Amino acid sequence: MKTLRTEVAVIGAGTAGMTAYRAASTGGKKTLLIEGHVYGTTCARVGCMPSKLLIAAAEAAHALQAAPAFGVHPGPVRIDGKAVMARVRSERDRFVGFVVESVDGYPAEDKLHGHARFLSPTRLQIDDHTLVEAERFVIATGSTPIVPDEWRAAGPRVITSDDVFDWDDLPDSVAVAGTGVIGLELGQALARLGVRVTVFGRGGSVAQLSDPDVLEVARRAMADELDVRFKTKLVRVVAGADGLAVTSEDADGAQRTEQFSYLLSAIGRRPNVHKLGLENTGLSRDHQGIPFFNPQTMQCGDSAIFIAGDADNERPQLPEAADQGRIAGDNAARHPAVQPGLRRTPLTIAFTEPQIATLGASYKELCASQAGRFAVGKVSFENQGRSRVMLQNKGMLRVYAEYATGRFLGAEMIGPRAEHIGHLLSWACQAGLTVSAMLDMPFYHPVVEEGVRTALRDLAHQLANAPAHDCACIDCTPAP
Repeated sequence: MKTLRTEVAVIGAGTAGMTAYRAASTGGKKTLLIEGHVYGTTCARVGCMPSKLLIAAAEAAHALQAAPAFGVHPGPVRIDGKAVMARVRSERDRFVGFVVESVDGYPAEDKLHGHARFLSPTRLQIDDHTLVEAERFVIATGSTPIVPDEWRAAGPRVITSDDVFDWDDLPDSVAVAGTGVIGLELGQALARLGVRVTVFGRGGSVAQLSDPDVLEVARRAMADELDVRFKTKLVRVVAGADGLAVTSEDADGAQRTEQFSYLLSAIGRRPNVHKLGLENTGLSRDHQGIPFFNPQTMQCGDSAIFIAGDADNERPQLPEAADQGRIAGDNAARHPAVQPGLRRTPLTIAFTEPQIATLGASYKELCASQAGRFAVGKVSFENQGRSRVMLQNKGMLRVYAEYATGRFLGAEMIGPRAEHIGHLLSWACQAGLTVSAMLDMPFYHPVVEEGVRTALRDLAHQLANAPAHDCACIDCTPAP
């Protein structure tokens, strides 16, 4: 077994790991990038890019179905599943190629392939071929989709989002477990492409929403188009000759067994930290085995080990992985003189239709930290001008601000053009703007953003008429 010595070792070559490698190298440190799987980020291979390719095809199909409402009547629509998936795979491979090409450009001596495991706070073993001794480390090992053992026992037709994009053709039917971003995005896209889809949710959650008013609107909007069954759990999955028998149980205990070609498990992802030998580092860890870390510096305790990306389970999104990787790499290079890095305003978008966006402080977070000290404004998109013009008049936006200062704190929404409105409002939030200053900004006509102005005007009114003992949150205290 050979031994390599380096100043910084980065474990994982995804978005966070690649960014950390470049940051540490730019900081003047000899850096080794270790990858145990194939090169190419989760986003490019099985995440944001291939899913948006599938969604784009679904939007094209849906546009034809929606056209008659505008007086436009297309001819017979035929969805070629093989052609849809061929484009998804081809473009996916193109995006992955860009990532692999970037890694190929790194010096060969800076790359090492194999599974890394800590032997001590300063040593790694890579498979059975190499020992790595380093002064500082960055853990950027990503995450893996969760599939319960009892479902996995039903065989290869129980899949995750990682498997969808390798299909050669669209299946006849798919059961989707989970009403998070992945489950709803893929479930709606497949349904619009002619696949029989049922989405099961154990509770009443929709994507990342926590505001009860927006949640209720979102549940109705999703149920208008999709077969979504909230408060329904899967109790049994059995393999058959040509599919799966999936048994579900609703809130009243009633069970129902249905046949599906596949079961897509979209109930979350698990950080890849369990096989890293972290017990040999001396780091304190939480109940999931993730080391406790400072989210401003990405430093684990006071050690020379840093963590970034999905491995820390804080904000599992590509922009956050890149930011965390940069901070971790910078601080690994300058350790022990670590410094806080730039953490941007949280922004999460689900590319369903209507789209879902949350930004800044969520309703749930504000209820926990600022109960009684924040105001809420809102707008419905049902009668918003541009939204009605486009026949996309579904949804609600709720905006939050601090009573004492009028400072804008965040928003949750489901509605048209949410990906753009989310950016607009997150910039205002990060800039620390007040609601008054936001209302001084230009608004064109007719645009969906006029709905933002309506919500801000309502918020300004609430701020100007603050009750003496107001609490915007639902009372969840025990009854007498």
